[in-house]
Amino acid sequence: MEAPLPSDTFVVLPPLTDHGVVFGRNSGGPRGEIQEVIYVPSKEPSGPIQCTYMEVDPAGKTKAVILSKPNWMWGAEMGANECGVTIGNQAIQTNDNDGDSDPNVKRLLGTDLVRLGLERSSNADEALNVITNLLEKYGQGGPCSKSEGGCAYHNSFLIADSECAWVLETCGKHWAAEKITSGFRNISNLLTITTKIDKKSQGLEEYAKNKGLWDGNGEFNFSQAFSAEGKSEVRYLAGQKLLGKFTSSNSFRETDMFKILRDKESGICRDCDDGFPTTGSQVSTLTSTRPSVHWFTATPDPSRSVFKPFIFTKNVAISKHTICPDKENPHTLYILYKKSESNKGVQDLLHEMESNCVKELDQVISTVGEDLSEFDELLKDCVETEVKFYR
Repeated sequence: MEAPLPSDTFVVLPPLTDHGVVFGRNSGGPRGEIQEVIYVPSKEPSGPIQCTYMEVDPAGKTKAVILSKPNWMWGAEMGANECGVTIGNQAIQTNDNDGDSDPNVKRLLGTDLVRLGLERSSNADEALNVITNLLEKYGQGGPCSKSEGGCAYHNSFLIADSECAWVLETCGKHWAAEKITSGFRNISNLLTITTKIDKKSQGLEEYAKNKGLWDGNGEFNFSQAFSAEGKSEVRYLAGQKLLGKFTSSNSFRETDMFKILRDKESGICRDCDDGFPTTGSQVSTLTSTRPSVHWFTATPDPSRSVFKPFIFTKNVAISKHTICPDKENPHTLYILYKKSESNKGVQDLLHEMESNCVKELDQVISTVGEDLSEFDELLKDCVETEVKFYR
């Protein structure tokens, strides 16, 4: 396997937050890969589900989802569903890459599992079960880039709702999961679960012993058993440090997550000239007492991009400008963003718009009742305002 595409996912939970649970993710991809933001309404599948490389059996009516995804694949790097579940995945390298664990064989991509987990779950616990059941049934693998040959890997996931989060790390059909109920947690492109394993695949330790990855002595350590040689902890440790810094006031909120995702020094944020730039970003504030808000850039490099909010409503609509016309061409917002990325004046105006949007939305959402119709075109209006700025 080649080095995984760099990306990072974060979650902060009470008592460190201002409201609810805050989730954040930067996606990494090959230079020029387009990430689109799409909305998929709830529906009843009429037959098997065609994922990126293979079909899976349907599982009843799906949940409505908002997804940030490379335009060429079925699955998503990150997203949220109408029940307030968010999921992001990470590419990881392991030391077990034969047979069912061969990542080069076309099976389910990690991104397919993200989308299936969102479409089939009403909370984080259910999402964990959905993903692990599909993983054990179908396996994972297949090329993860249209432009980078040999780009295939195993996956880790960060799954969150308004009550808790799960870190799920995998190797082939084998997995371990750690539940997070307070504080903060991040994942990067390496295995991070050690001996605190709250759920796991059946026979995990025996499998590791049979493969010669664990001698059976002492407490089983998932990361030590399955990590590939040469793993880098630089961004993972930098992410931990940033989380510690921004949660010190115990009032962490979405704007703090924006700052973490925009941090260039750590390598968490990478500009468009990088070989593997940050291709898209998401921040979600998940609460049970008021509507959850999901912020997406739909454009690369969050230090230059603007986060735009989305709220699930009965008649929600998003802008056509974040949706690619086909698998070969970028969406309108991406085209205009690239033309204007050196225009600092426009960037300053857009960041001011973002700041005002956060303040205004915070005021409105704190008093809103059951009728959410005023948010039907929230993301659409923000995207189309951004388009006007660029033009």
